[in-house]
Amino acid sequence: MKILVIGGTGNIGLPLIQYLNQQAGVTVVAGAHNVAKDQRQLADYPDVELRPFDFLNAETFRPALQDVEKVFFVRPPQLAKPKEDMLPFLTCLKDQHIKQVVFVSLMGVEHNPMTPHHQIEKMIVELGLPYTFIRPSFFMQNLNTTHREDIQQNHDLFIPAGRAKTSFIDTRDIGEIAGVVLLNDQYLQQKLTVTGPAALTYQEIAAQMTTIFGHPVTYSRPSLLKFRRVMLRRGLKKDYVNVMVMLMLYLITQLGNAKAVTTTAAEVLGRQPHDITTYLRDYIDELS
Repeated sequence: MKILVIGGTGNIGLPLIQYLNQQAGVTVVAGAHNVAKDQRQLADYPDVELRPFDFLNAETFRPALQDVEKVFFVRPPQLAKPKEDMLPFLTCLKDQHIKQVVFVSLMGVEHNPMTPHHQIEKMIVELGLPYTFIRPSFFMQNLNTTHREDIQQNHDLFIPAGRAKTSFIDTRDIGEIAGVVLLNDQYLQQKLTVTGPAALTYQEIAAQMTTIFGHPVTYSRPSLLKFRRVMLRRGLKKDYVNVMVMLMLYLITQLGNAKAVTTTAAEVLGRQPHDITTYLRDYIDELS
């Protein structure tokens, strides 16, 4: 079986490639926006075939999909107009008779039609593509990417989540979940909401960081508007910040819609997903 992984060097794509690379009879093709860069990042996986791919360049679609049976993808955060930047690719998948599309969506997306994830799910269903939607809660790895600057430099969680709880999930678990569902037809036409084992407030996470890192970490709890202003001042693109703040992430959290805990991840993995303590210990060098 040949599987195309788009975003293979990301927080989810790389663990997925690691998982698939260990499975007999599976060939991984990585769709690369920058082939040279991805070659360096995937140097430990010489059996992975890299093919140029760009959601905004239809000429890359068919060469990337040659002999491919199944496709995994995550929406690049800078692409926020699904009918323009996703529908042409999804239509190509239908034309190529792809056997399964695994799309990483968003927990609660069915109640949030304004998100790009909701619109992509809808297009996939309307096209009649065989699908599996993975709907994760917030990524633990957001802490060592989006929020690393504040945690490292200021020892502060500068996150506008109020006092709400979030059922964080480790992206390493999401990658493995994607691998399992790609290799098992029982997950076709399923929408899997996956979370970590517990819902925590950011105050509780700051307390765990304080213990594990050996120095105080605070949670300053900024307003949505203050967070937006700071992110824009740091150079993040306006469209990305607006989606992150108002439509998807922290407004949802403040409304209490990110606190649900499911057992789906454990059921798919056959083990408990990583908890926040394990994550913090594994990423201590990037955060403390």
